[in-house]
Amino acid sequence: MKKIAALLLISSVALFAACGKKEAASAAGADTATKIIVGLDDNFPPMGFRDNNNELVGFDIDMAKEASRRLGMTVEFKPIDWSAKEAELNGKRVDVLWNGLTITEERKKNISFTAPYMTNHQIVIVGASSPVKAKADLAGRIVGAQDGSSAVDAIKKESQVAASLKELKTFGDNVTALMDLSTGRLDAIVVDEVVGRYLISKRAGEYKVLEENFGTEEYGVGVRKDDAELLGKLDKTLASMKQDGTAARIATQWFGTDITK
Repeated sequence: MKKIAALLLISSVALFAACGKKEAASAAGADTATKIIVGLDDNFPPMGFRDNNNELVGFDIDMAKEASRRLGMTVEFKPIDWSAKEAELNGKRVDVLWNGLTITEERKKNISFTAPYMTNHQIVIVGASSPVKAKADLAGRIVGAQDGSSAVDAIKKESQVAASLKELKTFGDNVTALMDLSTGRLDAIVVDEVVGRYLISKRAGEYKVLEENFGTEEYGVGVRKDDAELLGKLDKTLASMKQDGTAARIATQWFGTDITK
């Protein structure tokens, strides 16, 4: 009887241990299912950047927080090397790319996009006293842009202009490029309009924006091609945020007007 009781006790302990492991695994799975990791460039104001307290803030930060809340998910923001963003996404180190990500046909080959939520232009910024008045005046000059950004693609797309440049110099972020423009190491920079106008508004009178630009584009949230469920949920949530005025309210806070699509 003692042997039987002992065997029963051992079996019970093993059973409870197994159940405990299953419950722990289930809980971990639940945590994974209710958390979304957003990959971003944390030096991309006003879309996503660090404030004076080193806190991540910005238009896309607020949009992602609200969308995650509506989806019943917690959100984690993970700064990444933006030039390697597709590798970060497809390597499953982040769940989405949400930081002023331009929808392009080339990118569509590797990732999926939500419906566009904002329209943008690639503008040309020069010094206030610069003799550059149009894109044709960039011939023989040094132009800067962020590495891995759609600004680089936009310049190269206009092959005649690109071929006329003395150099197309790329930077890790737009803030550094603007600093080089200020010191005269660059003659112009090409940058997303929402970012460029925000940056130069902080230093009134130092820069001007050319009337010509390098084209119109649209922003979307990047998702892995095999994550159709998350893509569908994000599309539905972004549509509801637009319909009830939440997206417009967030845009007005950051840009002074509703520039959402």
